Amino acid sequence: MPPSPPAPRLLLLLALLIACAASGVGCSAPRFAQLDRLRELHQRERRPAAEQVDAARGLLARLLPSHSASFEFRVVSTEQCGGKACFIINNHPSFDGEATPEILILGASGVEISAGLHWYLKNYCAAHTSWAKTGGSQLSSVPYPGSLPRVPAGGILIQRPVDWSYYQNAVTSSYSFAWWDWERWEKEIDWMALQGINLPLAFTGQETIWQKVFQRYNISKSDLDDFFGGPAFLSWSRMANMHGWGGPLPQTWLDDQLTLQKKILSRMYAFGMSPVLPAFSGNIPAALKLKFPSAKVTHLGNWFTVDSNPRWCCTYLLDASDPLYVEIGKLFIEEQIREYGRTSHVYNCDTFDENTPPLSDPNYISSLGAATFRAMQSGDDDAIWLMQGWLFTYDPFWEPPQMKALLHSVPVGRMIVLDLYAEVKPVWINSDQFYGVPYIWCMLHNFAADFEMYGILDAVASGPIDARLSEKSTMVGVGMSMEGIEQNPIVYDLMSEMGFHHRQVDLQYGLRHIQQEDTVNQLLGCKMLGEFCTKLSITVQMVKMTKTGM
Repeated sequence: MPPSPPAPRLLLLLALLIACAASGVGCSAPRFAQLDRLRELHQRERRPAAEQVDAARGLLARLLPSHSASFEFRVVSTEQCGGKACFIINNHPSFDGEATPEILILGASGVEISAGLHWYLKNYCAAHTSWAKTGGSQLSSVPYPGSLPRVPAGGILIQRPVDWSYYQNAVTSSYSFAWWDWERWEKEIDWMALQGINLPLAFTGQETIWQKVFQRYNISKSDLDDFFGGPAFLSWSRMANMHGWGGPLPQTWLDDQLTLQKKILSRMYAFGMSPVLPAFSGNIPAALKLKFPSAKVTHLGNWFTVDSNPRWCCTYLLDASDPLYVEIGKLFIEEQIREYGRTSHVYNCDTFDENTPPLSDPNYISSLGAATFRAMQSGDDDAIWLMQGWLFTYDPFWEPPQMKALLHSVPVGRMIVLDLYAEVKPVWINSDQFYGVPYIWCMLHNFAADFEMYGILDAVASGPIDARLSEKSTMVGVGMSMEGIEQNPIVYDLMSEMGFHHRQVDLQYGLRHIQQEDTVNQLLGCKMLGEFCTKLSITVQMVKMTKTGM
């Protein structure tokens, strides 16, 4: 099939440039040399275009099998998109009213292609995609093959205003993913692709990697039985909040999780995503202290454990100044790359998640951050540290000197901070844009997987735009950092769209669109609830949640 004529694409790019000029603000994101390098690596190391197209076609076959022949997908370069990742939706030039494809979707990766498909289904077919527990995908409004709606002549070009759309929280794996099999993960990765997610966490199976690392220090599986938490509590044992609760873990389960992780990573890479792997934060099993009695180790305080019972409470933190710190961190990165065969070069590490550091001396804080990054870089020279910024919201310990010490402990551009609760408590505003460090504007929204109906839609519709266009902005992405998923689909639908919007969203228009085809009733499970179900209001959806969570 010959490529589509370039003229419509050029007209779309010209229109975008004119819109940027008319807005009176720049349309380009802040530039960081190391992140430019990361973008280049991601593009160069991405799976072949044909494989990304196959991933998108597989998604379409699972989502809307009746229309598998109605769409054609192609991967295009960012240069063809005008220098940024994008998707382009065109009427297929060869459509003759019969079995040939009707709609042509081009994208910078399989993720952009999938996001383009979602955009078309939502905006031209009044369809909706969501989690099964929140009503599932509503596709009955999609016309039969051969009669799909046409898009404007010349097509639709949607560029990303920022490079990354991040997904997950360090605790989502326990609140929502703990018991998932591959069938459920496949659906979630499809959902991620449709939402345009290109920077998801990939934490499954890491305990088996840790086993291999600690075995080098003569630490046995039985030694680690008291270190790893049970499946639903792994998030908190990983972050040094507690140890052993809900364990021990059978070896068969650990091995199965590693196998599952390899499937997860393979599918994420197939779409062109950049999965984020974990890194070493200093959290060690008690057995390591016994085997290395001269190692510098801090016994942390209690974190909400039952009666402060030492059976679960008060984990051990290896001091950043100890030679073992960088050595262990390096081995963990290397072992993951060896096991998985590749990496996206982005690693998540949260050094003090709801645990106050033992010292407030900025030099100590800086040394810890420097050692953490040095461990990553020793295992992967192109490593980028992705850090949750929750500690800056949660703990008053982090005053400007301590915050600067941690953020500036690594070269600028080698750390990305998640402004984790930006829709309610944005840190970027009062920290001079994280003191020059790049960050991702995130919507936290959900604590502890609570199932309630709420969401500050006005903050979601405007917050990322305000942050990106603010003076000296260091914002490089948007994200969804909820603790639990499968609730409030309207909120997540809007937040995922913010990865493609250059201007604030008109909420009245958006909610009117959602009400088409009785979508709201289906999403909320409503049957006979009258006006509340049929006339969704912004006021109802913008009930503000002000509680804090763990």
